[in-house]
This record gives sequence, C-alpha cells and structure tokens, in this order.
Amino acid sequence: MNNIDYVVMAVFALLILCIGMVFTYSGSKNTSTFFEAGGQTPWWINGLSLFISYFSAGTFVVWGSIAYQEGFVANGIQLTMMLGGLMTAIFIAHRWKKTGALTAAEYIGVRFGVKTQQFYTTLTLLYSLFSVAAVLYPVGKMVNVASGISIEASVLIIGGIIILYTAAGGLWAVLVTDVVQFVVLSAAVLIVIPLALKDAGGIQTFASNAPDHFFDFFNSEYSIGFFFAFLLYQTIYIGGNWPYVQRYTSVSNEKNARKVAFLFTGLYLICPFIWMLPPMLYRVINPNLQGIEAEGAYMMMAQKVLPAGLVGLVLSGMISATASKANTTLNLVAVVFANDVYKKIFFPKASDKTLVWVARVFTVLFGLLTMVIAILIPKVGGIVEMVLSTAAIAGGSLFAPLIWSLFSKKQTAKSIVFASIVSLVVSIWMKIGAPFIMGIRLDRFLETCLGVGLPLAILALFELINRKQHYAAFSKKEESIHEYNERQDSVKQNIFGIKVIAFSITLVGFGIALLGIGADDGLVAVIVGAGIMLGGGAIWKSILSAQ
Repeated sequence: MNNIDYVVMAVFALLILCIGMVFTYSGSKNTSTFFEAGGQTPWWINGLSLFISYFSAGTFVVWGSIAYQEGFVANGIQLTMMLGGLMTAIFIAHRWKKTGALTAAEYIGVRFGVKTQQFYTTLTLLYSLFSVAAVLYPVGKMVNVASGISIEASVLIIGGIIILYTAAGGLWAVLVTDVVQFVVLSAAVLIVIPLALKDAGGIQTFASNAPDHFFDFFNSEYSIGFFFAFLLYQTIYIGGNWPYVQRYTSVSNEKNARKVAFLFTGLYLICPFIWMLPPMLYRVINPNLQGIEAEGAYMMMAQKVLPAGLVGLVLSGMISATASKANTTLNLVAVVFANDVYKKIFFPKASDKTLVWVARVFTVLFGLLTMVIAILIPKVGGIVEMVLSTAAIAGGSLFAPLIWSLFSKKQTAKSIVFASIVSLVVSIWMKIGAPFIMGIRLDRFLETCLGVGLPLAILALFELINRKQHYAAFSKKEESIHEYNERQDSVKQNIFGIKVIAFSITLVGFGIALLGIGADDGLVAVIVGAGIMLGGGAIWKSILSAQ
C-alpha cells in the first residue's frame, strides 16, 4: 500500500466518525431515539442496514476463502441466506412488529417472565461476544494482508472507531453509517471486478483454467444436505437474531417490516454472484494459497490490479462491512443491558438520560472484550471454523424457540428454556467432548442438522404435550401520549437522517471520482463515483420535494 491508500482510509474513517457524532445529540434525546431511532425509520434504510450488517467483511474472508478454494460452493451457501430472508419476509418479520416490543428481550420478558428474559439475555450477550469478534478478526486480516500492520493493531484501531461512534449516536448513527458503508463497499467491488477479469484473461480464459468442479454449487463437505440444513439455520438466524429483530421493530408498521426483509432478500439474490468473483479469479491467477492463506485471497486480488488510492478504497469498503455488523450488535447489546438488566434488575427508577449513558458505557466495555476475543481467533482453527461451528452450536438453540413462540400459544417459559439448554449442551458435547472421548466427529451437515433440528424437535414435542393448553401470548401495548409525541418527533429526525445520508454519499462519490481521475486505469472509478454523486443528489432532491 502507498501513502495515498492510508490517506483514503483515514479520510473515510473520519467521515464515518463524524456521521456518528452528528447524532450524538439528536439521536440521544431519550431511549426511544437512542435505542430504536424513534420507531419510525424508513424501511429502505433498515433494509440496507440489515443487508450490510449481514454482509460483513467476514463474507470476504470466510466465504471469500471458500470461493477461492471451492468456487461456486460459496455462492451456494449464500443462496441459503437469500432464501432465509425470503422466509423471514413472508412469515416472520411482521410478527415481530406486531408484538409492539422494542427488542426481542422485551418480548421475552412480557411473554415468558423476567427470569426467562435474564436467561436469554445472558446467553445472547455471550453469543454476541463471539459474533462481533468474528467480524472484527476478518477486517484485521484484510488490513494485515494489505499493509503489513499486525492483526492485533488493526483490530484495536478499527474496533475503537466503531465503539466510539456507536456509543455516541445510538441506532440512528448505526443506520446512517450502514447506508454510507453499503455505498462504499458496493463501489469498491464494482471497481475491482472489471480489472480482475482483465488480469485473469477474460471470462473464457477464467472458465477454461478454473479447477474441475469449480462451478458446482455443492461438494462433499458442503453437500446439498448441508445446504438445506443451513437454509433452516439462516431462516432462524435472520428472523430471530436480536440485532436483526431490531430492524423489523423500528419501522412504522408491519407492512414495512416485511419490506425490510424483502429488500434484504433481493440484494442477497444478486450481490453474492458479483462479490465472490475476485477470489475465484485469483484462484486462476495464483492457485498456490494453502490453508488459512486463502482468507487473504480477496485483498490479494485487489492489491494486484488496483492503482494507488483505490486499494485504500477497497480496504475501506471491507472495513465498512465489518463496522456495519459490529455496530448493529453493539447497539443491540447496549439496549438490552440498559433496559433489561440495569433498569429492570438494579435501578427501576432510572431516567432516560441515565439509561442512555449506561448504554454508552456498556458499549465501550463490551466492545473492548470482543476485540480481545478477535485477537485470539487464530488459536481456535481460523475464522471459517469459528463462524460455522458457532452458528451450528448456538444459532438454533438461542433463536428457534423465540420464533416458534411467535406462532404458538402452547409454549411456556419452561419449554423454550429446556429446548435451548438441551440443544446447547448436546451440540457443545458433540463438538468438543465426543471427538476426544468417543472418537465421533460430525461433518458440517450433521453438525448443522443437530444444532438446528434438535431444538425444533423438542419444541414440537412440547406442542404435543401442551396441545390442550393455550397460554397467554404477547399483547401489543397501547400508545401513550408521550410515545405519540416521540413518534411525531421521529418524523423530523427521519428527514434529518436522510439529508445526512444524501450529503455523505455525494461526498463519497466525489472522492471516488477524484481518485479515479488521478489513477491509471481509473475510468471505472470515475464512472462509479459519478453514479454515486447522482444518486446522492437524487435523494437530496426527493427530500426537498417532500418538504
């Protein structure tokens, strides 16, 4: 990397930090604005935020590594995310909004009681430690490959910036930075692809020189059975993961909650086929990467074909994706801790102002701990192993009972907790204990089937046991005058937030076009930058027209 690449990264980091700080006051007037952005955010903002939060830099390291080694298998895996999003849009998203709950934790507390809420809050906070660490490590890996800066230092610097603006601005800071980061990431990928294709000799040369079965969607490790098991997991994860639930509950109505998931689905139908091309092309250019070296394939491809300045842009895009997923989870855990632990257990009379500051402090402390875990990831077998194993062990156990309860009045606190505990214990035993004590090691398919299928089987059993019972379901709260006034204020905040988005992406487009003008082979960057500027201008014009 050249000095200009570092300058580009520094300018982008400063832009994101400034956006977050803009909402320090407007996004922190009360718990409603800090925790749910007033509950009236535009669905397209939440949809883009959901997508970019899911499509983290881990995608480029985890799935990019698989794309380099196995080709279209990476796209086959990501198709499960598109189908999972579709199932969520049709059956789940609107049900979360219908509850009237601010968070999944609030829903659990009202439906199943405080003790059950505390149980799931504790497990989800522990799970979130590893999920945030799993997105911080990949971007540290990217920076390490591109610049030589150690993974540890990269994680600490980037993690520190994410923690700072998330703690300052609340959910609005998260949503707006997510949209800007989506634009930067998309621009970076669109610039890399044509240059990478040219370097690989074109599509025909790439296709003819690719390894055998490189364009198959399945193989022995990632079989069609794994595909269907992972699809079930993705549906549960997209529909029930607490940070994503917040995207469905912070829009104005049930119809918009569905639109959030439909937008996610549409983007996941198209983007993976485009965004997985660079590591696949690099396999043809350099087929010699072994083991965890493949985790750096995406960045190696970018470094090979991009001129100075644009490498920094691509790396900024990868950092953007990581920031989006990390800030989403950090904001959610802060909400849960402040509302459902600090207030309900220790200080029931805590004011809104106090809760906002508690959330900020917890964001910082929780973020620091995730950075420590991220630095330790290489010691547990690498990022691919950690992501897939964590998903198989914890995803179904934590989220399946909650989604099931949205459809059923026959589940009780005891039934969902029992399902979670048994499935967690069995999955952890089969992952850690059984291979060493019994010599039994499950493959990806069976590991995922166990993690997702066991809690569902237990819940189905309780449906039969409780078939003559109909326990109370969650009832939506009536809106108070105070909440009505907050909702009216949120309309003004929406306009302000969209103006910040329009200004920021116009500025990003100008910067990209400027980098293209000053670079060799920069025509694509100029075109992409100009297109982004036009998009930003169109958004600004639409806001002025609406006013």
